Amino acid sequence: MRFAERQNEVVERWLLRHTAMNHAQGHNAGNAFPMYFISKTVPTWDTATRGPWTLEVSGLVDRPMRFTLEDLVKLPSRRQRVDHFCVEGWNAVAEWWGVRVSELARVVGARADARYVDFRSFDSDFHESWDLESATHPQTIVAYAKDGKFLPAGYGAPARLHSPIKLGYKNTKYLTSVVFMEKRNGGYWSDQGYEWYAGT
Repeated sequence: MRFAERQNEVVERWLLRHTAMNHAQGHNAGNAFPMYFISKTVPTWDTATRGPWTLEVSGLVDRPMRFTLEDLVKLPSRRQRVDHFCVEGWNAVAEWWGVRVSELARVVGARADARYVDFRSFDSDFHESWDLESATHPQTIVAYAKDGKFLPAGYGAPARLHSPIKLGYKNTKYLTSVVFMEKRNGGYWSDQGYEWYAGT
């Protein structure tokens, strides 16, 4: 099975060359955009017990850093109206604001030996790893706003990963950590048999 998945990934990487840009058609889903989390209740960052939220960017980088939400907002931003594709076959449209992962990679000085990126969450320690090429696609962002408003808890606040080039289960919500790595690891869903690459 691992061999077959690797062969599928080779084909996907060839077909999905990361040069195309998604431009959503149709209406924004608005509040009908599905919410999803693996905790029993909506994950909410509790500053009283955890302290202020930050996004740690570390691993194979020259300058490991922690970013507050205010820090992220000050970085060059991207606004994009794109599709969100679910493994179950539906898609929904939303407009997202955020910082390109490629910009974070530039700021922290991601090293040449970094080939993968792991995105970690405070939603019951959820995580998923990506190949670097997908993570640094122009439409892969750390999103902090949706449809003109800062993210509410149900959609992954304070910040979440979003990209139309991967299936929804790869788009980690409730981000706490971005780790640049030499070798890939799995993820919450990919460890349960879902496809690791999950390109669209």
